[in-house]
Amino acid sequence: MAARRPQRRPVVELYERIVEAIRRGTYPPGSTLPSEPELAADLGVSRPALREALILLQEDGVITVRRGVGRTVNARPTRPGFERLQPVEQLLGDGAEVRPLVRVVEDPTDLVMQHLLVPARCEVRFWESVIAVDGIPSCLVEEWCAPDEVLAAVDRELPAALEAAAAQPRTMLHAVTALHLPLSGASTVTATVLGRRRGEALGRSPDTPVVLITQVVSAEGTPLVAAKCALPSGAPGIPVRQSR
Repeated sequence: MAARRPQRRPVVELYERIVEAIRRGTYPPGSTLPSEPELAADLGVSRPALREALILLQEDGVITVRRGVGRTVNARPTRPGFERLQPVEQLLGDGAEVRPLVRVVEDPTDLVMQHLLVPARCEVRFWESVIAVDGIPSCLVEEWCAPDEVLAAVDRELPAALEAAAAQPRTMLHAVTALHLPLSGASTVTATVLGRRRGEALGRSPDTPVVLITQVVSAEGTPLVAAKCALPSGAPGIPVRQSR
């Protein structure tokens, strides 16, 4: 029996048609795609099929979807991604700005004691920030750091650097990485929903789907910072490069 040639799914064919149109310059990098009804009419396809192809294009980093802006064609090559330890405001690319919400000293939570290996009776810094991209709230960052005596044992400048950075529009990790310490990080990625409090901070519904990244940053085996980064649906993608 003759081997059958594999057939591509219609949504994949539509995906490739749009990619080819981008290559030809019909939709150049940096441009905004036409509205969904206009694009469906231009391509002669149904809106449900187009919507599926657009989701794949966003997942693959070909386009970026932002509330109030629309679907923008990305430029290539992609920027350095999550495989490199850097502040989330840098990971989200140009147009990202930090909006501080909370800068306090508090008792450690169970999460902090688990990840930063601190005793229950101590005080730790807690920062909460919204990262806006092109003016749109796109990420909520919650960060805790080890007590000052632990920080100072790693680098005596760390406590003062964090104290000074608290008044500036930056994340805790930004302040720590600025000292060029030998840092390493470990992260887990979870799919969840925003919840009421985080939803209020981002101006989104509590049941908005969200990718939650929990990250612990250490210096030569000493945990310094524990963070949670909540990226709701529609947030810019963060590239991850892999090899074997």
